[in-house]
Amino acid sequence: MFVYVINKHGEPFMPCSPRKARRLLSAGKARVIHRTSFTIPLLYGSAGYKQPVSLGVDAGTKHVGLSAATEKQVLYEAEVLLRTDIQDLLSSRRAFRRARRNRKTRYRKPKFLNRKTQQGWLPPSIQNKRDAHIKVIRNVTKILPITKILVEVAQFDIQKIKDFAIAGKEYQEGDQMGFWKVREYVLFRDEHTCQRGHGKSKDKILNVHHIESRKTGGNAPGNLMTLCDTCHDRIHRENLTHSIKRTQESFRDATQMTVTRWFIYHGIQKAFSAVKLTYGYITKNTRITNALDKSHMMDARCISGHPLAHSPKHTLLIKQVRGQNRQLPKATLLKGGVRKANKAPRYVFGYQLFDKVRYHGQECFVFGRRASGYFDLRLLDGTKISAGVSYKKLTLIERASTLLIQTTKGGSGVSSSA
Repeated sequence: MFVYVINKHGEPFMPCSPRKARRLLSAGKARVIHRTSFTIPLLYGSAGYKQPVSLGVDAGTKHVGLSAATEKQVLYEAEVLLRTDIQDLLSSRRAFRRARRNRKTRYRKPKFLNRKTQQGWLPPSIQNKRDAHIKVIRNVTKILPITKILVEVAQFDIQKIKDFAIAGKEYQEGDQMGFWKVREYVLFRDEHTCQRGHGKSKDKILNVHHIESRKTGGNAPGNLMTLCDTCHDRIHRENLTHSIKRTQESFRDATQMTVTRWFIYHGIQKAFSAVKLTYGYITKNTRITNALDKSHMMDARCISGHPLAHSPKHTLLIKQVRGQNRQLPKATLLKGGVRKANKAPRYVFGYQLFDKVRYHGQECFVFGRRASGYFDLRLLDGTKISAGVSYKKLTLIERASTLLIQTTKGGSGVSSSA
């Protein structure tokens, strides 16, 4: 485990051992500014000591791998879990706005053609991912003297993923060739037969049903299935959608990475100096040549150029969470048409959402609160510690932020995906 050191002017030095950090703190020559990652600024002038440190960034839409290393030692390694709820939130906001416009409560005249897209505008989901990459990289450059940053961008051939043998003009002859609409193709694929009742209801009216919500699953054929009107009504009335699985794997993340890769890279290049580009096939070759495991952090280590650097005893798991919930009422109406307030008080018995606390010697996070004082505690990987613990049994460690940090054993992390 390393202790990261900053000089009195805010410039990062090479990290030191915990033993040396304790001596500096005991002598009053340093103080603590961050508990995770443990960082101390010096209170006296020092020339410092620096080595060339390269930072490898395994960019992604859900996970980001980070590894800062010298030739012999990995100084910082982390896996970042990015937000995946932005598209769903925007779809919900759009539905609320549409409902407001249809109600007789318009307080101003409608405005049309009064909005102009600014130069460099990006969709909010892509903008957030680009900003998140820049933010986590900047946090590393604040505590380590990074001399160069290497970023891997990936491009996915979706047709090749579906059929490895595809080539030439076959790319233009997909499953939907000859069909004018996706609905027409889905009905043909399912042989105009209800895929749940298989004609037992003898209902001749057919519907195309979204297996996952249209907001999250989209209109891809793999997310659509043919149902008769009877089965379709029953599924929505009894909320049986969760019992149906997609007929085809979703390639949303691979497609999104192909689209956003250059936005992410150029954003990082604009924010930092000494940024270089690398590609996935180079990373894969390096990992296989050195017989390393597949993970986001290990890929980042290969990207940094030091795949055989000594692994750290502890790594970090970082989760990006929502900073503020601006939705005032809940979507579901109560009896009598009353809309319940959506927002809870910021502090409940002195704790806010996502505070890091200690419970029975274990560090965890507050993922849910009740007015009775019993909280839901979890780890960042989703592990549930307890669904209801009294606030009296908790000890506050760190206040919440948009980037939650948890220390894990070296080499651990979340399984690899885009």
